[in-house]
Amino acid sequence: MISIKKMCGQSATRLLVACGVAGMASVAWAQDTRVVTEPKIPVACAKLEAKIAAVGDALKEADEANSDTARIQGAINNFAARCKPGMAIELAAGKGSNAFLSGPLELREGVTLLVDRGVTLFASRRASDYDVAAGSCGVLMQAKGRGCKSFITIRAKNTAIMGDGVIDGRGGAKLLDKGYSWWALAVKAEPKNTPYSDPRLIDAAQADGFVMYRITLHDAPNFHVGVSQTNGFTAWGVHLKTPVHEPGPGDPRPRNTDGIDPGSSSNITIAHSWIDNGDDNIAIKTGVTHMSVLDNHFYSGHGMSIGSETYTGDSFLLVDGLTEDHTTSGIRIKSNVTRGGLVHDMVYKNICMRDIQVPIAISPYYNEGTIDQFFDPGFKGDRIPDYKSITIENVTDLTPGDVLIAGNDESHRTEVTLANVTIRGITSDKVHLKFANIVTVGSNIPLEPTGGNKDVKVALMDAKAKPYSCDGKFLPMR
Repeated sequence: MISIKKMCGQSATRLLVACGVAGMASVAWAQDTRVVTEPKIPVACAKLEAKIAAVGDALKEADEANSDTARIQGAINNFAARCKPGMAIELAAGKGSNAFLSGPLELREGVTLLVDRGVTLFASRRASDYDVAAGSCGVLMQAKGRGCKSFITIRAKNTAIMGDGVIDGRGGAKLLDKGYSWWALAVKAEPKNTPYSDPRLIDAAQADGFVMYRITLHDAPNFHVGVSQTNGFTAWGVHLKTPVHEPGPGDPRPRNTDGIDPGSSSNITIAHSWIDNGDDNIAIKTGVTHMSVLDNHFYSGHGMSIGSETYTGDSFLLVDGLTEDHTTSGIRIKSNVTRGGLVHDMVYKNICMRDIQVPIAISPYYNEGTIDQFFDPGFKGDRIPDYKSITIENVTDLTPGDVLIAGNDESHRTEVTLANVTIRGITSDKVHLKFANIVTVGSNIPLEPTGGNKDVKVALMDAKAKPYSCDGKFLPMR
C-alpha cells in the first residue's frame, strides 16, 4: 500500500518545507549564477566573401574541391594581429556566391565567427580531413575513443559563433572517400553498439565565456554542440534542425545527433532556442552545476535529459518556460548503477507538452533505450543513481503518456515534488513508481497503489488543480 499522508490546512509552502523540499529556495539557487542578457553581434574586423554558390542547400560536385579551410583558419590565426578581442571574422556573401566549404576549424581566444544571413558554411564530406590519426575517422572501432576531429573545435576563452546564417554538418550526405554517410556508419554500428568514429559539429572544452547566438545548425554527423570543463556558456536564439530533409526509403536516419550537451561545466544558460534533432534535445552530462534552460522549444528528439552519466553529480538546474512537441520523453533523468551519482536541486516549471510517450521519466534503469524501461535491468555496479530535491511545477501535457518515478533502492530513494502537474487522460496503469518519496499538490497523476508499492510514500495536500495554460505555446519550428 502507498502511504498517503494528508496534510490539510497547511499552505503549499509549509507543506513543501515540511516534506524537506523548500520549493522557493530551490528556484533561487537552481540556475546560472551569472546575470545573462541577450548577446550582441560585434563589429567585424575581417570579412571573407563567399566564392561558392550553393544549389538550394547543397553544393555542386565540382565545388567539393574548392575548400575555404586555409582562408578561414588563416583569418582566425591572424586575429590577434589585426583585431581586438570580441570582434568578429565575418563570412559574407560574395557576388553571386553564398557558401563556404571547410574542413575542421579551431577558434582562438577572443574570436567571434560570424556567419551572415543567407550564407552557409558547409563541412567537408571527406572523412580523412577529420582524421586524428591516418584512417581513424569514419570507421568502426575496436574501442570507444575520439578518432575524428570536430568540425569546429574550441579550446580558448571568450569565443563566439554568431549570425543568422547556417552551419551544415552534412551528416546524411555520402562521404567522398567512403561511399557511405556519417549517419549510415552510425546506424551500421547500432545493432551491437559497436564503437564508431563520427565528428561532432562543435566541440568546446576549457572555453570559459563561450557564446552561441542566433546561429542555425543543420545535419550534424554526431553531437551538434558539446561543451565541457567550461565556466560560463550561453546559447541564445540558436536553431538546430536535423535532419533538414526526412530520409527516404533505405536512407539512414540520424543517430546520436544530440542537440546541446554540457558536461563538467558550470554557469550555463540556454535560452530562446529551437531544437529539432535525432536524439536528446539537451543532454546534461555528469558534473554540471548551475544551469538555466529558459523559454525554449523542442521538437523531434528525446527531450530535456540528464544523463546517462551522472557519476560526478549534477545539481542546481532551472528549466523554465519549455515547450515540447512530439519528443519521445519530456522531463528525463536517466542513469543506472554503472554510471550514476547524486542529482539534486532540479526545478522544472512552466512547461507544455503534447504527443510525448513518457512525459516524466526519473529512472535508475537506463538500458541504452530511446525511452526508459519501467523495471530494473539487473545491472551490477557501485555508481548508484540518487535523485534528491526535484521540483516539477506548472506542467501541462495535452496528451496521455507514461510517468516513471523510481529510486534505485531503499538507501537511494528518489525525492520529487509534483505541484500543479496535469497530464490529460492519464490512468493508473501509466504510472510506474518504485522507492520514491513524492509530494503532490494540485496534480492529477494517480498515485494510488497499482501493485502493492509499499516502498512508495506520498504526501498529498488537498488542493484544486489549476492546469497551466498552453494557449499559444505550440508554434512551428523556426
